[in-house]
Amino acid sequence: PVGRIHRLLKAKASRTERVGATAAVYTAAILEYLTAEVLELSGNASKDLKVKRITPRHLQLAIRGDEELDSLVKATIAGGGVIPHIHKSLTTKNKKKFSTASQAD
Repeated sequence: PVGRIHRLLKAKASRTERVGATAAVYTAAILEYLTAEVLELSGNASKDLKVKRITPRHLQLAIRGDEELDSLVKATIAGGGVIPHIHKSLTTKNKKKFSTASQAD
């Protein structure tokens, strides 16, 4: 993959810019690390749900659950769904409403 990355880096650079050999190695190492991180987190998410396959939902939960990956990946994941979240104000006000309504009766 380093050779392919080097070729792609040279293709993206203009004619006057030079691309060093270590740039491709460094870029390949970064891509490998990010891939391993996402796969580990999504594997943990699938294991928590007691499933053996990693689905787009598990990728979504893994990326949105990690603060650094969330800031890095701004794309929408097809089939990922939404992150479960209930705002605190929605849960506390409902309890107060029910308790005041029962006192009024």
